[in-house]
Amino acid sequence: MDKDYNDIKVIGFDADDTLWVNETYFREAEEEIGLLLSKYETPNKIDQELFKIEIQNLPTYGYGVKGFILSAIELAIDLSNGKVSNNVIEAILEIGKDMINKPIELLDGVEKVLRELSKDYKLILATKGDLLDQERKLKKSGLIDYFHHIEVLSEKQEDNYKKLLKHLEIQPKEFLMVGNSLKSDILPLVNIGSKAIHVPFHTTWQHELVNDIESNGSDYKTVESLTEILKFFKAPK
Repeated sequence: MDKDYNDIKVIGFDADDTLWVNETYFREAEEEIGLLLSKYETPNKIDQELFKIEIQNLPTYGYGVKGFILSAIELAIDLSNGKVSNNVIEAILEIGKDMINKPIELLDGVEKVLRELSKDYKLILATKGDLLDQERKLKKSGLIDYFHHIEVLSEKQEDNYKKLLKHLEIQPKEFLMVGNSLKSDILPLVNIGSKAIHVPFHTTWQHELVNDIESNGSDYKTVESLTEILKFFKAPK
């Protein structure tokens, strides 16, 4: 066992794009919205403007499908100077409903990893997004029984994680976070003295990207697949 993990008592997992597919559906939805609004702008411009509106709306709507769809409707109104048809608005709403009702597609090895680690460690789910949507996805995933605690955060920043660790009554050195986002799942934990393992997903939302300067020198591991993390652990003595 890697000596760096000797103190670990609790392992946290991100949800979207760490345990199950999520961002892929947003990219597909963006393409559909681009087609619906193609009479007003180019696909590239539509993507850029939608992203701007999403970021502006984060303090109001937070993360998740609902905020995304409300931002898309706002974009449709803006691009059309208020002339967008009811049919287009209805189509955007249907895209949102379809996203919410997508089946849960677990990533490779997820259940094996949770099953093995839950034998010897407390596992928690630490995700952000719409509470109702995340609860729905977790229930549909069939994974809920593996987790000792579920936390849906409004943001994943250092202060949010400090509060979570205080609630769990553990020290930062006793916590390990596993996730696909360097910005949300990895760097904040490293900065407060916890451990982190990065499991990249093939698609990352622009808002979650970090540059080399931001991540340079940070002490975390990167693996190609979730199952690789099992080699770092054995039953605690």
